Amino acid sequence: MEQVIIIVAYIAIFAALMYFIAIRPQKKQQKKQDAMLANLEAGDSILTTSGFYGVVIDITDEVVIVEFGSNKNCRIPMQKAAIVSVEKANPED
Repeated sequence: MEQVIIIVAYIAIFAALMYFIAIRPQKKQQKKQDAMLANLEAGDSILTTSGFYGVVIDITDEVVIVEFGSNKNCRIPMQKAAIVSVEKANPED
């Protein structure tokens, strides 16, 4: 009987350890990403998962239109999930 209690205790400790090492930081990162995408506005500079820098032109629910480079004709629709970081536009511009 004592062996069963020890095994159950080890399983509980392992589960708690996995929660604090793997699951909790992932949820925290996801909340941060969701907040960043919720505050996304037209004119913000972004970095994509592909490593491209661009400027947001238009935003819908799941898609943003991004202008890449100095060529004003290079506008590409992409998923919001592909955005890694956002730098807010300067209000002076």
